[in-house]
Amino acid sequence: MSSKSSRAIRVALPQHLRTLAHVGAELQIEVEGLVTQRSVLDAIEAGYPMLRGTIRDHVTQQRRPFLRFFACEEDLSHESPDAPLPESVATGKEPFLIIGAIAGG
Repeated sequence: MSSKSSRAIRVALPQHLRTLAHVGAELQIEVEGLVTQRSVLDAIEAGYPMLRGTIRDHVTQQRRPFLRFFACEEDLSHESPDAPLPESVATGKEPFLIIGAIAGG
């Protein structure tokens, strides 16, 4: 596979996932081909197996309830997992943000 099809993507994780993965505030992962939520999450789980099942369900692959996905100040949590992420995320200029949602009651 050509290295030209691989892109370095920046990902910011919430504190509890950073602790679990033993990483700093931001990871850098390589994504092959089209940069989508699915390809980014696949690359995170491949590089950090301890995060499998923490961001999305093992079986359904749906986003976990108290996590949200953001890019370029837009909430992408309800977008198709196969929709291309913004070009600034795909080029590594802006991070893909995984944010812990806050619930009150």
